[in-house]
Amino acid sequence: MSDRLSPASLAQLPASVARPRHVPARHGAGIVHLGVGAFHRAHQAVYTDAALAAAGGDWRIDGIALRSPRIADELNPQEGLYTLIERGEDGAAARIIGSIRRVIAAARDPDATLAALSAPETRIVSLTVTEKAYGIDRARGCVDPNHPAVAADLSRPHRPKGVLGLLCEGLRLRRERGLPPFTVLCCDNLPDNGGLLRLGLTDFAARLDRALSAWIEAEVACPSTMVDRITPAPTGETRALAQTLTGLVDLAAVETEPFAQWVIEDRFPSGRPAWEQAGVIFTADVRPFEAMKLRMLNGSHSLMAYAGLLCGHRHVRDAMRDAALAGLVRRHLAAAATTLDPAVGIDLGHYADALMRRFANPAIAHELAQIAMDGTEKLPQRILEPALHALTHGQPLRPFAFAVAAWMRYCLGRRDDGTHHDLQDPRAEAIAAATRGAGGDARAIVRGLSALPGLFPARLAQDAGWQQAVEDSLSGMLKQGMAAVVRAEAAAMPAGGL
Repeated sequence: MSDRLSPASLAQLPASVARPRHVPARHGAGIVHLGVGAFHRAHQAVYTDAALAAAGGDWRIDGIALRSPRIADELNPQEGLYTLIERGEDGAAARIIGSIRRVIAAARDPDATLAALSAPETRIVSLTVTEKAYGIDRARGCVDPNHPAVAADLSRPHRPKGVLGLLCEGLRLRRERGLPPFTVLCCDNLPDNGGLLRLGLTDFAARLDRALSAWIEAEVACPSTMVDRITPAPTGETRALAQTLTGLVDLAAVETEPFAQWVIEDRFPSGRPAWEQAGVIFTADVRPFEAMKLRMLNGSHSLMAYAGLLCGHRHVRDAMRDAALAGLVRRHLAAAATTLDPAVGIDLGHYADALMRRFANPAIAHELAQIAMDGTEKLPQRILEPALHALTHGQPLRPFAFAVAAWMRYCLGRRDDGTHHDLQDPRAEAIAAATRGAGGDARAIVRGLSALPGLFPARLAQDAGWQQAVEDSLSGMLKQGMAAVVRAEAAAMPAGGL
């Protein structure tokens, strides 16, 4: 039986497996990370591991598992070590990452969670918790008091469980003890993620203590970021491959693509790792990079998820083997690019080409269902903002209308063959209420879902041309089936693709 991955077992690794190029135990932790999921382990923790190897420092990561304690139980017996598997067309390569020191299960040990946030050595708190976890009303720039975690933490602010509550209580404890605040580093796919989190955090604090809110406003840095690395959820096959490559049992192994990118606004008053030596791009303004990724990569991912699942595909790579659907993905990338100001140093045409290759990577089994989750949280920045830009500037609307129609069709919870799927969305009940009784009436479905509070920009929801474009696409999907409509849509595309 194979040994478990641990510092003592590193000597057993085959020469083909890269080991940490630093001694993890010699570095203290300066970062607390909320949400130690697969993406964090494939992205920020990897960059931090490389920065430790390049420049040292007390910058290891104490992770906080907000929901299930499973990742704590997997990583802690391995002293934070895990296998990163990069899978490309040429095969798979394994590397051991040593930047995580420990993981605290918040539900099991709330005191240790707050102790980590308020520790003097903690200088950065980073987050990958998904869009829906924040409880911020993006349209109003304040917290949503009806969000379950927000409501619970406002009622019990000193025993928080949600993101804003934990950040606020950690900062309150630091202020009370005369400690400088930590930098808050949001790494989720939200527009102006640092600025949005700052608004939510100051508003949350103001509902409890205006002096604390003013201190956060004046002292806490919240740089925005753009993160990019396609990372499927780990499976038993991931762990089996890790054991094949390393000869060791690793319950926390993660697989990802070879590509990775991280762009950060360089505002860290209490210091940071030498991430630039690991390939991070530091900039004064992350917005052009952020918009590029949200509208092109994430927007086309959402189109692919809703249309692909309804066409019977399971993975992104499967959808890309569907020539008609791949053509619509290419069209969407081109349409999204027309809504962007060019990001510094990036050719959007080359970026689109690279995305098409990455999506088609046969070694990455990225579940479309994973991308389709939480559509009401993702649609505004991925599809609706560029659609509004296109409407305002007289650019083609059809690619965005088709993507929204595919989401609406998916919201009905049934596929063309009659099978049902669960709509995993925080507003699932409101979606069901908005479509109840509509049957196959495309106009009623479009009107009902367009009226969901705070989802569609008013100008878009009220524009007759936009509404008709969505209705026409949805009507075809309902009458002919998604696969037939995808083929017809692709065949009808003009030579220029839009």
